[in-house]
Amino acid sequence: MIQDIGPREYDNHYTEQSPRAEDWLLIYWGEEVLLKYQDGSICYPRVREVELADREVTYLFSISEERFFLLKSGLEEGLPGCVWEKPAVFRDARPRYLGFAGITGQQLNAWYRSNRFCGGCGAPMVPDHTERMVRCERCGNLVYPKICPGVIVAVTDGNRLLLTKYANRPGNVNYALVAGFTEIGETLEGTVRREVMEEVGLKVKNLRYYKSQPWSFSSTLLCGFYCEVDGSTEVRLDTEELAVAEWFEREDIPLDNDGVSLTREMIHMFKTGQM
Repeated sequence: MIQDIGPREYDNHYTEQSPRAEDWLLIYWGEEVLLKYQDGSICYPRVREVELADREVTYLFSISEERFFLLKSGLEEGLPGCVWEKPAVFRDARPRYLGFAGITGQQLNAWYRSNRFCGGCGAPMVPDHTERMVRCERCGNLVYPKICPGVIVAVTDGNRLLLTKYANRPGNVNYALVAGFTEIGETLEGTVRREVMEEVGLKVKNLRYYKSQPWSFSSTLLCGFYCEVDGSTEVRLDTEELAVAEWFEREDIPLDNDGVSLTREMIHMFKTGQM
């Protein structure tokens, strides 16, 4: 999956640090990121390539010995040899660890941008110097990076798997699994049961947790579950959420593992008889 960057190690422990010339600088403008292409691989500007006078820079994380910093003030004019790209580029980017760095940095950049002012009193927020957090000096409000828990659900019926397609996505040809965000006061297991009932009208049983995935494209922590249909297998589709929901025999499942998403890995595990 996108976060599998071994043998390199991701370290998000926050300590206030000053950038060095060789450190990577992540630069975002709106929904785009500034990067370079070298022989089919991506990379980012180095700190030495950008004039940082009067610009705000903050440490993000390290991957093994490589450190990544965020240029918080933006650089809309770009840099020679660089191009602006949409976040979708990170799904297939090589080397994978730089793609993971880019989308994780984008999540943190979006959080910083949306918390420049206090949601309680409207005063400017200031960064904390000991942890990843911003604070309001007027009312004491503390804000940490946003992580939205959600579920990916593989609903099975013996040798069959339920695959779906989202509604209101023109040109979408890819199948997926039932998915949704966890609501306030709800367990992950409760989310599984509610989302399956809401989207396809099925009751489920024998929930089995599979694994999780940080999905920075939507600031989400995804939790994967397998479960079995309980009773009727007749789908009652929520057409506002889904365009299609179909049962597929294991050997007829039309998708393979893309090496990126938890959804595709879970589909592949069922298709190959490993779940």
